[in-house]
Amino acid sequence: MPALLQLALTMIAVVHPSSRSSIDPWTGQLFGEGGVEQTLNSETNSKTPVISGVHGNVIMGKLGNETAKAALGRATWKLLHTMTLRYPEHPTPDEREALSSYFHLSSRLYPCGECAAEFQQLLKKLPPQTASRRSASLWLCAVHNQVNARLKKPDFDCAHLSDEYDCGCGDEPVVEKSQPEKDDNLDPMDLEDDLSKDDLTGVDMIRGGR
Repeated sequence: MPALLQLALTMIAVVHPSSRSSIDPWTGQLFGEGGVEQTLNSETNSKTPVISGVHGNVIMGKLGNETAKAALGRATWKLLHTMTLRYPEHPTPDEREALSSYFHLSSRLYPCGECAAEFQQLLKKLPPQTASRRSASLWLCAVHNQVNARLKKPDFDCAHLSDEYDCGCGDEPVVEKSQPEKDDNLDPMDLEDDLSKDDLTGVDMIRGGR
């Protein structure tokens, strides 16, 4: 019976040959145009990478220090608002997925556990809007005002987001700064030079070295 089936498939391929197809003599499968090869390629191309860990429970514990919690909150809102205000006007599907994943990952990894739990609830109520810079920034402002309402703080005027959180960096591409030339004639005993810090980064130098 298998031999008869293979013979029938061979005759079909001969009578109705495809311009770009061929038959595997061992399996009887057609490869090429409309055959197994195209099916395998389409299955491979349809697969997109999946980011794991995006959805799940809060990871961090409760943050008991109220001063640290308030400072963390201000810094985080500054980061998030600046990020959405610099988000592309016309993002690609990959960029939209990246922004949405960032917010969901933040709701798990935010150092204040109780704050993260609240953020997760807000994400369920108001899923991230990533279609454009305007939609993303206004969505985040709405989420921020939800938190303000719980804290009994006044609503923030979403029409003036850029006035509050504009970093002044614009949309220009990043350009590497050229390093200034070092003067080999510097006198290590010149007290006007601060030898305790790196002259480029301002980071404290390790004692005993330059």
